[in-house]
Amino acid sequence: MSIKQQYTYAFILSGGGTGGHIYPAIAIADELKYRMPECTIHFVGAKGKMEMQKVPQAGYTIEGLWISGIQRKFDFKLLLFPLKLVVSMMKSYSILKKHKPDVVIGTGGFASGPLVKVATWMGIPTLLQEQNSFPGITNKWIAPKASKICVAYEGMERFFPKDKIVFTGNPVRQDLTHVESKQPDAISYFALDANKRTLLVLGGSLGARKINELIAQHLELFEEYDIQIIWQCGKLYFEEYTKFNSNPNVKVFSFIDRMDYAYSLADIIISRAGASSVSELCLIGKPTIFIPSPNVAENHQTKNAKVIADKGGAILLKESQANTDFEEQFLSLLHDEERVDKMQRKIQKLAKPNATIEIVNEIIQLIPKSTSK
Repeated sequence: MSIKQQYTYAFILSGGGTGGHIYPAIAIADELKYRMPECTIHFVGAKGKMEMQKVPQAGYTIEGLWISGIQRKFDFKLLLFPLKLVVSMMKSYSILKKHKPDVVIGTGGFASGPLVKVATWMGIPTLLQEQNSFPGITNKWIAPKASKICVAYEGMERFFPKDKIVFTGNPVRQDLTHVESKQPDAISYFALDANKRTLLVLGGSLGARKINELIAQHLELFEEYDIQIIWQCGKLYFEEYTKFNSNPNVKVFSFIDRMDYAYSLADIIISRAGASSVSELCLIGKPTIFIPSPNVAENHQTKNAKVIADKGGAILLKESQANTDFEEQFLSLLHDEERVDKMQRKIQKLAKPNATIEIVNEIIQLIPKSTSK
């Protein structure tokens, strides 16, 4: 869908806390800018969270709200939440009055809650993008008044008004298409051997202790099979695991900026099962072992991974099974070519490569017909 730009349209996007909420928002912003080069795009995030760095790096402006998530265990900081919410909603009102957006887009995470809620009160069209098979608290709170809700899994009418749901899939970064052509540059970037098999380890932007421990415990196994490793251990664990960079076959990062390069080299992937990661891995189509985090709301990572595993597209390995079953499952991917081939075909069938385009189509349809600026 194209749009003839007669006015300078304005959009505000909000979502953050983790890469799983930030990168879908950036992907949507990039597609909006591609379709409408003259449009203005502004982001709203949470002060002190990673979106305050990642969004400007992507070339967009951002303002931060004084907001944080609701802790599931009692903490005295929880007592500040009502005050933070009121202050953030007041600032959201000020931001919306200043930027006068035609559409507000929320991609989840607590940062998007106050902004999208206030936008609905002000009568501004709003679109939610829910990445997970089980929605978070924020999107469930603001969904009833949202104009459209783009989802990545079937059966979401259990949580959202059915007439507002559009099944689009999750947005993925455009640099992740056709990654195989990037292998020569990736070999140089990571200083790896083009003739060795590569294991890519993804524990999320913050890191995953269990996955990190598992990789450290099996370094001799990887050495035995002459496997080199690109290992995103997360910023919480980088100081603990950076010592393994002394091994020329191991590259440890707190965060991987060039995921397109990392995916291009991967022969096997071990990953958490955040929604964005799952969507990217379906698109990439490499043999994958999902080790979901058990410490997330409603166990949504396990549910995300189970959708793929039940269709034969990946291996689901729970943390409780990892110590006993990991080696067997990993070696099966090394030695069973028929199984790997079937997994790759099945996971690629689940990819939604046009998700970002479809979401932006929905956003364009929400622009008020009377807009004149």
